[in-house]
Amino acid sequence: MIDINNSPDWVSPPGSTILDVLEERGWTQAELAGRMGYTRKHINLLVKGAAGITEESALKLERVLGSTAGFWLNREAQYREALARQAELDDLKPFVPWLSELPIADMVKFGWIEHCSQKVRQVAACLQYFGVATVDAWRERYASLSAAYRASLSFEKKNGSVAAWLRYGEVQAEARPVMPFKRAGLLKLMPELRKLTLEENPEVFITKIEKALGAVGVVMVIAPSPKGCPVSGLAKWLGADRALVMLSFRYKSNDHFWFSLFHELGHLVLHGKKLVFLEGWQDGLDPGCEAEADRWASNILIPSSETKALDSLGDNRTEIVKFAEKVGLAAGIVVGRLQHDNRLDWSACNDLKIHYRWADEAEA
Repeated sequence: MIDINNSPDWVSPPGSTILDVLEERGWTQAELAGRMGYTRKHINLLVKGAAGITEESALKLERVLGSTAGFWLNREAQYREALARQAELDDLKPFVPWLSELPIADMVKFGWIEHCSQKVRQVAACLQYFGVATVDAWRERYASLSAAYRASLSFEKKNGSVAAWLRYGEVQAEARPVMPFKRAGLLKLMPELRKLTLEENPEVFITKIEKALGAVGVVMVIAPSPKGCPVSGLAKWLGADRALVMLSFRYKSNDHFWFSLFHELGHLVLHGKKLVFLEGWQDGLDPGCEAEADRWASNILIPSSETKALDSLGDNRTEIVKFAEKVGLAAGIVVGRLQHDNRLDWSACNDLKIHYRWADEAEA
């Protein structure tokens, strides 16, 4: 016996279920028409899917063939949805070349999207990820990112990759409620965050940073940057009272991580709410804002009152470690500052830095 309460292949029209029941009962379409009070032509249109099942016809099918009116209406809705989805896929075929602008392999690897064997379905999956209905809408929203970048010219820039990374942060931020932004609260938080630089375990300090920043209206998201994305940090306002800071651990060392964090927080403290600040490279660099954020981050980590003592360290490892203990910082951060100031060779004392790996790298 045909169980018309179970869901058949929804891509087929509801009429296929009607035909199955008619065959089982030995009825003709003419007999069904007579029982339902419809013309044979209308029943034929229902069977072919050319005429839709309405509330009225669903109630009649319930009385004549069984199941419920809800079943027949849902059957119709599912079928029409399937047709619409197929039509949408047909409309998206011209946009398959857009996929070449995106870091699809990494987006799948990082779990941001699912892999689709059909390219047109991959287009649909990417549009859903970005929260837009069309590629034109994506270009308007992401392709002309108005941003201030820190210079890093040795890496390839790719708007699609930057947009994919930025979107991941937006998605994560939407799922993380935080308190309204408080500038005074963020400033007051700096000494507490600075103390965390001594913690070597990222699982510990990241959790503490997220909690502390959330209490003052800032969402922090850590995410690897996909191929073609040169960005290692971001500061972006999500509204009048919520801000997003993203970090990629791109350089995978404690000196770069902590400087990038305080640099992005500096943008939130010092600058307006209309720009997106990305630490990487793109035309439109605002040297003034970037220099201010750099100075702010540098002074948070090593106060200007310690500059003279810092400059006298040279490449003396013992003195570097002693100075780090004196100012309450990890020695690797001091090494990074000396290298940045050209007071220490970039190849020297790097063993004093703490280096990190992503979980999948550690398992490899």
